Amino acid sequence: MSRPAAPLTSLTWTDHETGHRGYLVIDRLVRGVSSGGLRMRAGCTLDEVTGLARGMTMKEALHYNPEGRYIPLGGAKGGIDCDPRAPEAYGVLVRYLRAMRPYIEHFWTTGEDLGLTQDLVDKAADEAGLVSSIQAVYPLLDDEQAARQRLADAFTIDVDGIGLDELVGGCGVAEAALAALDRAGVPYAGTRVAVQGLGTMGGATARFLARAGLRVVAVADVKGTMANPEGLDVEALLAARDPHGTVDRAALRPGDRELPGDAWLSAEAEILVPAAVSYAIDAANQAGIAARWVVEAANMPVREEAEALLTARGVTVLPDVVVNSGTNAWWWWTLFGDIGADADEAFAYTRRSMRALIDQMLARAEAVGCTPRAAAHGIVADRLPVIAERFGWYR
Repeated sequence: MSRPAAPLTSLTWTDHETGHRGYLVIDRLVRGVSSGGLRMRAGCTLDEVTGLARGMTMKEALHYNPEGRYIPLGGAKGGIDCDPRAPEAYGVLVRYLRAMRPYIEHFWTTGEDLGLTQDLVDKAADEAGLVSSIQAVYPLLDDEQAARQRLADAFTIDVDGIGLDELVGGCGVAEAALAALDRAGVPYAGTRVAVQGLGTMGGATARFLARAGLRVVAVADVKGTMANPEGLDVEALLAARDPHGTVDRAALRPGDRELPGDAWLSAEAEILVPAAVSYAIDAANQAGIAARWVVEAANMPVREEAEALLTARGVTVLPDVVVNSGTNAWWWWTLFGDIGADADEAFAYTRRSMRALIDQMLARAEAVGCTPRAAAHGIVADRLPVIAERFGWYR
């Protein structure tokens, strides 16, 4: 049984004070609930949010384990067309959440995404009168109090100056890259990486890859690209970030260079990690990419036509629906009790789960002769009917 292309719910909201627009798309419900973060960026569109919501449906299906406590949810996404640095941004966020309160209370679990931190979402949700940004899932829990405490405890864990909640997604991205290297027989030492974005996902990815022995030779933020062919000091850059992932250039060493913002694309590196905005790689700028792998830490960073061109010249794109799915899965693994509030357990479970998923996707791609993205979509197509048979179709 094929899934209809149209989402279950799609709506547009206009802020009565500023005129900024916001969007909510619920692609699918499973047991009456959907999951997907809320992003805030200037230029955010309904089409963008629709694509992200469909991607969340796939991420949930990809992590479905019939033996686990984690119950897969449907996919959803929220978006606000506003610069998160604008003076009015927080007020817009509060009013958006207030307007979406009926959905968040009953159908949509959400959290941080591009432009927002979980602390900010939690603060705004409280001001909007919500119990929690994920309260819709509470009726599905066996022991709500214990589950909420477990997740709250996990959010207090700090690992070398960075919260566990900010690290698990990048742990998954890094594991995806390492799995690709292992399958290709490429050693970690000496393998070069370029990262676009040093926010939550990009920063954590850079840390885990550097600690695995890879050399991070370029990192881009809104000010430009920082580069060093011998490798940047990732920990120093992470410590010098502001809340939006912008690095204080005083942290750069004498051998580090400052280059234009798009220089990360053409960096001499084997692995390219777009970890910031959607649509960063298009048909034109893909021509400058010399990397062997593009690992999609951001949501939808490579346009379809660009991926076709990259594939044609031997560049492998590891798709976002698999690569960056670790954060969402970690929330639910912790809440439902598959793992406890423990960093080592979280990292081990994330690595094991992501490694199995990446290996399955790449093996299928090789066997069928398709792209990794097509293979991932094939896995989703296999799993969605199984989930629907267990929980029912809500379309």
